[in-house]
Amino acid sequence: MTKKIKFEMEFPIHASPDFLSHYLSSPDGLSEWFADNVNSRGKVYTFFWDGSEEQATQKIFSREDKVQYRWFEDQNEKEDYYFEFNIVVDALTNDVSLMVSDFAEEDEIEEAKMFWENAIENLKNTIGA
Repeated sequence: MTKKIKFEMEFPIHASPDFLSHYLSSPDGLSEWFADNVNSRGKVYTFFWDGSEEQATQKIFSREDKVQYRWFEDQNEKEDYYFEFNIVVDALTNDVSLMVSDFAEEDEIEEAKMFWENAIENLKNTIGA
């Protein structure tokens, strides 16, 4: 398998960190914008899209600001591939941003970025931000 490259994107979000955290870390919240349906058993999350399913392990969870998932298909890789949501609050303005970190093969980075742009737009529409 080709080595994946990490990329990060920042999205301004007009919502409180506590409110946003629910949509990033709970099966109910993720089902509203990220996948058609999401189930969890402990730290194992199953994401359903158009008849297919993918499983991921929730590796890091901090109610205040961060949640990280690792796809099962990447768990046998030597590299630590994951996707992560990090809620950032500006200390001066209290503006909230969502940082998304992910990995993709070099020739798929632009497609992955478009995926996240669409997904976060869907999130903003869902929460009214």
